[in-house]
Amino acid sequence: MRRLLGLDYGSKTVGTAATDPLGLTVQPVETIVRKEEKKLRRTLARIEALCREMEISAVVVGLPLNMDDTEGERAQLARQFGEAVARRTGLPVYYEDERLTTLEAGEILDETGFARKDRKEVIDQLAAVLILESFISREEVKHGEDQI
Repeated sequence: MRRLLGLDYGSKTVGTAATDPLGLTVQPVETIVRKEEKKLRRTLARIEALCREMEISAVVVGLPLNMDDTEGERAQLARQFGEAVARRTGLPVYYEDERLTTLEAGEILDETGFARKDRKEVIDQLAAVLILESFISREEVKHGEDQI
């Protein structure tokens, strides 16, 4: 079983989530915050450190497709970010459609009674969890559980 790291790339934050060592569940890890979108050195260094610490074997980056399945500017930025992660970590990077994951994460936080003032801390991590769970589910259907 591979251990995967999921990333929800945003202009100022990157939400992270990872599978457990057995690959059975996905848990939020942390939200990496930066001051400017183009300043990625520290963000990439933190992702590299997480990959080493958690013995990650592949990374899944959320791809914000348009509702008509086309790739806009945000999707291109997510792909550039994924390429930078691959160069920095030497790991394979996969992309997963992340449309509406932040909205879904907000709805989950509403349903669980999570305080609005504390959302900023966890919403990107929860979106990363949803991205990674979606990728795993799709891969299980495509290849069977033994292939992931």
